[in-house]
Amino acid sequence: MKLNRTLRDCVYGMAVGDALGVPFEFKPRGSFECVDMVGGGSHNQLAGTWSDDTSMALALCDSYRELGRVDCDDILRRFRAWINDGAYTADGVAFDYGNATRKALATGRGGAGEWDKGNGSLMRCLPMAFMDCTSAEVRAVSAITHATDACMDACEKMIRYAARLMCEGSPAGELAGGPGGSSGYVWDTYNAAIWCLEHTESYKECVLAAVNLGDDTDTTACVAGGLAGILYGREAIPSEWLATLRGKDVIEACLFE
Repeated sequence: MKLNRTLRDCVYGMAVGDALGVPFEFKPRGSFECVDMVGGGSHNQLAGTWSDDTSMALALCDSYRELGRVDCDDILRRFRAWINDGAYTADGVAFDYGNATRKALATGRGGAGEWDKGNGSLMRCLPMAFMDCTSAEVRAVSAITHATDACMDACEKMIRYAARLMCEGSPAGELAGGPGGSSGYVWDTYNAAIWCLEHTESYKECVLAAVNLGDDTDTTACVAGGLAGILYGREAIPSEWLATLRGKDVIEACLFE
């Protein structure tokens, strides 16, 4: 059954998952338990505050909303407005970003070395499932900051997975066994997020499972949350989490239909 989902379902799913994970980032699996949306923690943020994952996804959405096409130069400009000026944030401050992203935005060249295989492009790519774009454009948007084949392949594969999810109305059953790692390595994030979607039965279960994997909690939960938003819809996100989510006006200003 084809799902009648919108970008809003996906982005709110991403933002809520991201905000759930922010207080627990860098904490190892088994050292904590996330059961609700809280503040403080790793970044000492107010409850409901999302991070670079959602900010960069919103910059991508805003570019497409305004231009109606994928334009990597314009997306780069908006990414720089985020990291330098706090655009696309809940508080006007970019408080969390990786070194690879920082360097790429400063130089205008995405990392393509052996150690440039982080999840910084995968974390933001899901809105492209709602854009009229090619696989080559998905790869090019990844390459703005993360230009290795591993990162571009993961983004391309994730968009195909999301498109299939919308078409078939159920997860693909891609990952059996355990969730594996949940580090900042791009394929760890890809596998962990999909595992959480395929081994839970609600939006809430999915994102809590993602956070509780530990390590890169905000990114795993952001990607898992985006997929769960597509599968279950925005209405499945707990109302108290949506009420606590900060910066909803920023999110709404960036969405396209």
